[in-house]
Amino acid sequence: MESIKWEWSIVVFTMIMLVIASCSKDEEFESPIPNDPKEEVILLPVVVHVMHKGERVGEGPNISEERIKRQIEILNEDFRRKEGTRGFNDHPDGGDTKIEFVLAKQDPDGMPINGINRIDTTEVQVPILGYNQNHFAQYAYWDPSEYINIWTTPLPQSTECLVLGISTLPETDLPGIKPSSWPGPNDAEGILINWIHFGASNIDCFAKFGRTLTHEMGHYLGLLHPWGAGDCENNDYCDDTPAVDKPVYGNQSFLGCAGETVMMGNYMNWSHDEVMNIFTKDQIARMHYVLENHEGRKALQSSPALD
Repeated sequence: MESIKWEWSIVVFTMIMLVIASCSKDEEFESPIPNDPKEEVILLPVVVHVMHKGERVGEGPNISEERIKRQIEILNEDFRRKEGTRGFNDHPDGGDTKIEFVLAKQDPDGMPINGINRIDTTEVQVPILGYNQNHFAQYAYWDPSEYINIWTTPLPQSTECLVLGISTLPETDLPGIKPSSWPGPNDAEGILINWIHFGASNIDCFAKFGRTLTHEMGHYLGLLHPWGAGDCENNDYCDDTPAVDKPVYGNQSFLGCAGETVMMGNYMNWSHDEVMNIFTKDQIARMHYVLENHEGRKALQSSPALD
């Protein structure tokens, strides 16, 4: 498998993360994003490949079905801005994405499934891949035009609060997603989440309410970090996310470019899970553009896995 371009969400003690997607307002590119997304709700199928090392179901990386279902509920609460949940906001620039995620109802052979594919990695031998490659796609990778592949990775407990998640970006003509960050012809598309940060838990970490998947799904559907390339002239091509020239961490807001208050609660920041609660209208329009124009993302909407 060739090198894979991924968008990392990694936190270390020095709070330095790796970013591969950046964008510039200086690029001569007129955004093709429509003003309003579709009114009907779009359903997208997901399969969760649970990678484990022989643990019983519900122990360690072999996470329980209940935890997986709750994570998908959280994802939908966030994307649908569901009232009465952590995903609700009444911000004038916020909105309901009209996108929902469904655990796949059948596998690639047409057999009924609960959307969970458990794999004991100790029973399968695969090559060790180099850095920045999706090692786990060798164990399981379903057609990305029919499933959003999500892998929960069996990392050691010592990675808690250090390694969160990673996602591929779509190949699109949207500004900011450059060809260098597109998946290659033999690259696997999907999302990896450290099992420790999949779903809600009581771990002693700022990322414990299931927002890692919300953030990475935003990348999968074409969203960038609000700080873009890291200066006030570069952004995420969403006018309703206040410009900021540096990564946004924590839970305390501050003034960004032009004296605007940073939108600390935006899902595409590296904010604490407890304060995340908003996709803006421009971000929503951008995701809908990907769903309407990216061949694979568009095909998901008619996937047999939804039946």
